Amino acid sequence: MTDFNTLLEPLAEIAREAGKAILTVYERDDLGVETKDDKSPITEADMAAHKIIEARLQALTPEIPVFSEESGGIAYADRKDWPRFWLVDPLDGTKEFIKRNGEFTVNIALVEGDTPVLGVVHVPVTAVTYLGGRGVGAYKEEGGERKPIQCRARTAPVVMVASRSHGGEAVEKLEAFIREEVGDVERASMGSSLKLCLVAEGSADIYPRLAPTSEWDTAAAHAVVTAAGGVVVNTAFEPLQYNKEDILNPHFLVLGQSIEEWRFIAPAIAG
Repeated sequence: MTDFNTLLEPLAEIAREAGKAILTVYERDDLGVETKDDKSPITEADMAAHKIIEARLQALTPEIPVFSEESGGIAYADRKDWPRFWLVDPLDGTKEFIKRNGEFTVNIALVEGDTPVLGVVHVPVTAVTYLGGRGVGAYKEEGGERKPIQCRARTAPVVMVASRSHGGEAVEKLEAFIREEVGDVERASMGSSLKLCLVAEGSADIYPRLAPTSEWDTAAAHAVVTAAGGVVVNTAFEPLQYNKEDILNPHFLVLGQSIEEWRFIAPAIAG
């Protein structure tokens, strides 16, 4: 099964099933929070979602390997020649989950070579799902209704979406630069991969991520943004790449319009 149109709905169902498992933990008093070796938090919900997604993907496409944040690590030597693989963050926004602000997601992406080509981002608390991929378009599903989405043409004011807790000083500098060059800028804050989805649905123009992330944090929403007509690039305006030896992303930009429309910000993000 390799046709993206055929894969899209089963993928969304897997994400929704994982989301239900997450909500079961979310609604408890005890979230089962532990600390991983890298000092980041993990909850029982992360692992419950991981187990569901891994099992369902292996049943759906047994020929495609699964690389999840909770896989326990897969050596680069074992994955570097994979032609395609599933890249999964079972619960993106664990800190948002612990804060109980609802801004956490289930992320599932299909990566071909170094590029996400299909993705689903599901928001368990609101039951909203973003999905899209190469040749199938981009969609937002809400209240049982699926509608196409697309990035918008840039208008005034520019809407910038930013992290609540990362890259503050660098983002402030960029915001001031954009304001000086093209006029008013409005800021919107959001957790997890939802920031990319706001660009994909045309609610924001730019999301600068000038702080650390990992490949599984961005791949699913990256595929949706691309399908919606946007781009995800590093600060040299080159495509963000995946399945690297180091799974950390460089600083990057999510743009709702063409690279050329945004190249003017290069001096503000240099270095």
